[in-house]
Amino acid sequence: MTRNQSLLLLISAFLLAYLLPMGFHGLWIPDETRYAQIPQEMLHSGNWAAPHFMGVRYFEKPAAGYWFIALSQAIFGENLFGVRFASALATGLTAMLVYLMAGKLWNDPRKSFTSTLLYMSFMFVAGQGGYSNLDPQFTFWVSLSLTAFWLAVHSADKARLLYWALLGAACAMGLMTKGFLALALPVIVALPYMLWQKRLRELFTFGPLAVLTAVLVSLPWVLTVHLREPDFWNFFFWHEHIRRFAGGDDAQHAQAWWFYLPLLVVSCLPWALMLPVTFKQAWQQRRTHESGFLLLWLLVPLTFFSAASGKLPTYILPCLIPLALLMGQALVDRLKAGRVSALRINGTFNAVFGLIALVALVFMQVKKTVYEQEPQHLTLAIVVLSVWIVGNALQGLKPLRFWLMPAVAAWFFVALIPSALPNSVVFNKTPDQFVAHHQQALATSTHLLSNDLGVAAALSWRLKRNDVVFYNTFGELKYGLSYPEADARTVNLRQINDWMTQARRTGSVAVVMRGDGEDEQHELSLLPTDGQQYQQGNLLILIFDRTPS
Repeated sequence: MTRNQSLLLLISAFLLAYLLPMGFHGLWIPDETRYAQIPQEMLHSGNWAAPHFMGVRYFEKPAAGYWFIALSQAIFGENLFGVRFASALATGLTAMLVYLMAGKLWNDPRKSFTSTLLYMSFMFVAGQGGYSNLDPQFTFWVSLSLTAFWLAVHSADKARLLYWALLGAACAMGLMTKGFLALALPVIVALPYMLWQKRLRELFTFGPLAVLTAVLVSLPWVLTVHLREPDFWNFFFWHEHIRRFAGGDDAQHAQAWWFYLPLLVVSCLPWALMLPVTFKQAWQQRRTHESGFLLLWLLVPLTFFSAASGKLPTYILPCLIPLALLMGQALVDRLKAGRVSALRINGTFNAVFGLIALVALVFMQVKKTVYEQEPQHLTLAIVVLSVWIVGNALQGLKPLRFWLMPAVAAWFFVALIPSALPNSVVFNKTPDQFVAHHQQALATSTHLLSNDLGVAAALSWRLKRNDVVFYNTFGELKYGLSYPEADARTVNLRQINDWMTQARRTGSVAVVMRGDGEDEQHELSLLPTDGQQYQQGNLLILIFDRTPS
């Protein structure tokens, strides 16, 4: 392919696999409903400095990531596409950086195309690209900062200053998107690289320009949020950084140190079996500037994340950029040399794995009826798995001719699998569709009540109201609900009877509940029995009319 043809293929894949499917399935809880509602509240309230979640202070993340989701909703509408567009755009821009970085490293159009294709077809990357959260944005800012660093230390003097300034601006945006990690990651990669290159003096000469730029970019928001919410930095620094890293009995998302090792393999699907040859070649070339820098970019953050007590799968996303670059180099070198055994093994393994999944699906459908009267969903699931099998089998059989087919299969899988899931999963995990179906009845209710924050966020976003009262739940809103002015936003089991009585005297009450366990059944048993009831999976809507005063 020519350069233009390869770019056209990458852009087409982005449009078809990332953008096109975004509006065809509901918002997943708990993340997507939260990242829909907080930016929407920014749009409606005009408070762009301090994030609020359903009217309650929410200081777990800074504001910039919400800004872009809010702008997307302002441009495309407060709909599914508008909520997810920022994640897709950030992933697309990161893919552009992969293409640019590959060109600067090797000046080989095939390696630029292949590295970008690999990154875009990592199923973990593609899945996050169509999912509303802050990690794709954060990954872009981190990758931009490290790309700018590489360009800064390998450019002429005039361009060098611009790249150091770009590094600082990217760090500032990362800080305002997800926190101080955006400052730490470039430092822990750049410092050992400059030590290795014996250019530490250069780092201290030009580094202050990056620091100054970062301060100038972030300072307006930093001061504004401090003046409006003096406790923001105290909570955000100690609770979201120190406690999460240092751990302890109450550490969030605590995992073992080896958590990211198997996750790194899974994140590379459908190219996981290319990892051995990728690392082998990278280690053999570790003394070159290019491979040495990429290895530092991959391994140092991975070690840092592994040392932290709190871990989430998405933290690994910045490590996948250098991995895609190293893998793209290894793959092209093997294609040029006609060494295709790794590709053959990769395609065969994926095809066999897909065949096992297809047989298991058919067996479970026959034995346990996974799909209840859902022939379209079942057929689509079979088609998705069949495309996966065929695409990977082609690579296994003819790796030189069909080496990129796993990417096509992966894009097809990620784009269509949400629509192929059984209703038993979709109904319970995408409450905004249930709310939308009964939106008219819910919108006319005077009071809103929910026992689940994810469901409450879906309710709030769909109705464009932030006055949902939380029934026997507080979750991540524990800090925000500790403020005295938030007292009226919660009701416990002892209070629910009196609250319902008082609320119904002033208007109708809509209750949206999630869960069918013993605790949820007990919560339900304390509610009045005269409400109009709608149910979908483990979601329940109750509409209670106003009672006479």
